Amino acid sequence: MLGKRWLGTGLIAIVAAAMGSQCAQARDIKITIPKRSTLTPVQRLNREGVEAVRKHKYAKAEQLFYKAYLFDPDDSFTLNNLGYIAELQGQIDRAQHFYALSAEQPSDAVIDLASARRVEGRPMKDALAMTDQPLQMNHANVEAVRLLSQGRAPEADLLLQDTLKADSQNVFTLNNMGVAKEMEGEDQEALKYYDEAAATHSDAAAVVTADRTWRGRSVSEMARQNAKALRDYLGRAKDVAEQVQELNLRGVSAVNRNDLRSADANFRKAYALNPNDAFTLNNIGYVSEMEGDPETAQFFYDRARQSGGANAIVGVATRRTEEGRKLFAVAMDSNSRVDAKVTRERDALRRQNEPVVLRRRDNSIVDESAPQSASPESSLPPQ
Repeated sequence: MLGKRWLGTGLIAIVAAAMGSQCAQARDIKITIPKRSTLTPVQRLNREGVEAVRKHKYAKAEQLFYKAYLFDPDDSFTLNNLGYIAELQGQIDRAQHFYALSAEQPSDAVIDLASARRVEGRPMKDALAMTDQPLQMNHANVEAVRLLSQGRAPEADLLLQDTLKADSQNVFTLNNMGVAKEMEGEDQEALKYYDEAAATHSDAAAVVTADRTWRGRSVSEMARQNAKALRDYLGRAKDVAEQVQELNLRGVSAVNRNDLRSADANFRKAYALNPNDAFTLNNIGYVSEMEGDPETAQFFYDRARQSGGANAIVGVATRRTEEGRKLFAVAMDSNSRVDAKVTRERDALRRQNEPVVLRRRDNSIVDESAPQSASPESSLPPQ
């Protein structure tokens, strides 16, 4: 359900002859190689690579483009196509390097075959100047898809928020933000982003997705289907366990935004539905600890550790190191941390209430109650 589209130029395969000096002056003339013309090895490999991309066989396409590169490392079409593959892989610096090399190669050839059909029939130099999205935005969406596929929705959320500031109507960013919000339990926010992505009616196609069945299909349609599936889910009756889980997800999301008030409100709603849910108890303890209430935190950590669901595995947590661990172990660590903090605070308070004592230079305490012996000098009579 995660979608992404790439550079506007896309992949291109040359099957058009370079224009001669006479033809260059005739703006209404476009010369292409006749269908029966023999392709060079570089042209054939680039064409096969573009066809592989259209079939979403990206590994095969990369091999073909590198074979073409070995034949001619200065071919502008090959360099552009290698940049495209590098961009798909999230290697932005490498992609920029290939695109720059491609732009440096003079070529008046006309594009015959491309992954983005709107550039077909256009001169190579014009196609290279066309970009739909900055590379950095592409990179952000690639990284967001990776984070979401690993279940790291809060991190993807923060990344996509910055990306939306650069382009608030980017269909890929909107759809991916919807996915992130849905994973965080923010259903209404997810629907908002899905609807905005669907409303763009973009013909951009998904290239890198977590669900392979969506590759090559419209991202707007993907967003529409995501919204429909979520509305269907929200429309059916949910049991208490599902409601508690969603409230905990929302609370964790709020903690990651440093919104402890909203987090506590969600956790308390979950607690009202099921006061024995181990995750809820642990989460209330965490917020109490963050708000400087160690006694309350200790109480809820103890209850979480002793609850029936303490053996459950932590899926989403504010600390990534806690994910994948059993809840009772997380609660025990939290409780130990709070115990240590309480002990430190009590010791500090005890020191504050102690009387001021006289100390020697070696930090030993002077016992002022003991009689002081007179020094030899003080025992002498006055002269």
